[in-house]
Amino acid sequence: MNQSTLSSNPSNPHFSKACLRFVSILTLLCWGPLAHAFTAADAAESFNAHQRAFYFTNETGGFFRATNGAPANHKTDFWTCAEQLEMTLDVYQRSSNAACLTLFSNAFNGFLADHGTNWEKNPFNDDICWMVIACARAYQFTGNPQFRDAAKRNFDLCFARAWDTNTGGGLWWKTDRASKNACVNGPGAIAAYLLFEICHDPLYRSKSRAIFLWERKVLFDHTSGRVRDNINSHGQYSFHAFTYNEGTFIGAANFLGAVKEAKLAAQFTRENLCHDGILPAYGREGDVAGFNGIFVRWLARFMTDHQLQSDYQGWLQANADAAWRCRRSSDNLAWSDWSTPPPDGPLNSWACSSSVVMLQVVPPTTPAAGQ
Repeated sequence: MNQSTLSSNPSNPHFSKACLRFVSILTLLCWGPLAHAFTAADAAESFNAHQRAFYFTNETGGFFRATNGAPANHKTDFWTCAEQLEMTLDVYQRSSNAACLTLFSNAFNGFLADHGTNWEKNPFNDDICWMVIACARAYQFTGNPQFRDAAKRNFDLCFARAWDTNTGGGLWWKTDRASKNACVNGPGAIAAYLLFEICHDPLYRSKSRAIFLWERKVLFDHTSGRVRDNINSHGQYSFHAFTYNEGTFIGAANFLGAVKEAKLAAQFTRENLCHDGILPAYGREGDVAGFNGIFVRWLARFMTDHQLQSDYQGWLQANADAAWRCRRSSDNLAWSDWSTPPPDGPLNSWACSSSVVMLQVVPPTTPAAGQ
């Protein structure tokens, strides 16, 4: 992942639109279920709208366009494709719709057509970890050994080149070994744990624990819950905090039993990265655009695993409701700014993915007809 866009202000303070005022007054002050309106049918339509706008197939597989209406050679890059593959798995996990697994398989073939089966040429170690997570999750749902083998092979080569004892351990972000970042260590710990689950090899659990313990010691602030973005090779910190780093820290902490730390990271996100409870309006394109979907995916899992709905479900539903209310009426697409619908014209598929993920992993607030 190229993080050159991260130096800009990661959040948008201008939440004065009528849409967000409505959400803030009726939803965020009371957190009650009657303040929300989205349904399972809305969740399905959010994904269908994304697919209509961005997904296409050819003789080699399935692909996501970088923007709607873009030519076929203007596709999402390595890591944003991996995360949109995860989005597809989120839909399957919510709906049990086998068509999602077919779509995943086709898009996986498209990914291999673009990037091959060995990903060592990609200098970004986090990119590899994101795709390892997608493949490991796909294996859990399908039992297809192609997904398991791709995850194992590429995690092994990534770990071999990224882990060392500089700064006490941790994974390097890139092969230039200039910094060790939360964006690779959180996903790396998750990827290793999923490999433990699907390969039944305790060595992967040990690697997951080692990566997480390093991130907790070096990048995590035990007082505030902030996950620092990185530490460079000279021991200097970047203190930027982003929702996706908080989210993957929560995901790894959940797997490894660090409940207190996961709660603290969630609290930091709500109190310091949100505006009136709504997750930040990150950029409308570039790496930052889809960060919130990653955060919500792992917080929702933590919430479910530990039955913490009373702590987090209202907050997450408020965000899902904001995203759905601020969709574009012409095609039901919502972007990364949940204070206003997108304008007419092309939209970035990665920026539109967080709203889709949000509606898949957060329980709907209005039951389906007949329930």
